[in-house]
Amino acid sequence: MAVGATMHTFTVQLADVDRGVYEELSLRVARHPSETDAFMMTRVLAYCLEYEEGIAFSDGISATDEPAVLVRDLTGALTAWIEVGAPDAARLHSGSMQAGRTAVYTHRDPAKVAAPWAGKRIHRGDEILLHSFDPGFVDAAAALVERRSAMTLSVTERRIYLDHGGTSLESDIHTQTAA
Repeated sequence: MAVGATMHTFTVQLADVDRGVYEELSLRVARHPSETDAFMMTRVLAYCLEYEEGIAFSDGISATDEPAVLVRDLTGALTAWIEVGAPDAARLHSGSMQAGRTAVYTHRDPAKVAAPWAGKRIHRGDEILLHSFDPGFVDAAAALVERRSAMTLSVTERRIYLDHGGTSLESDIHTQTAA
């Protein structure tokens, strides 16, 4: 954990109907001082939407050789490289070389995130998925975050429903390839 990081605890009731994943998650998330609330919320959403055995948050900004979220199998081999925000093409290329699956979750305009990747060498770029949400969804969700947050997150037909303290938000999950 970085010096000056703020710890957040999320209790998430996850019901991902699309993937058949139903879990209660207890997440401890260290928010680096330079990290925005929207970026942290996107990390939490990526973790939930990618949840499977072996998933973990990396050490964050200080872990320059790891993505924001990663998945390892029982042998410790990296199986999924999950970036958050707007990674550069070289980082995606490296991640795709190391893991069987690579994905990006962003709280930004996906066209602006993907534009710098055009014409760049990205290993298996046509297999890398870029996920985004309706404009304002992540910012509205981030505004609800407290040091201890309890929420319900449901996914059905690629639509996300988030309930946090009686406030309900929803968004489509938009997906495109990196290439």
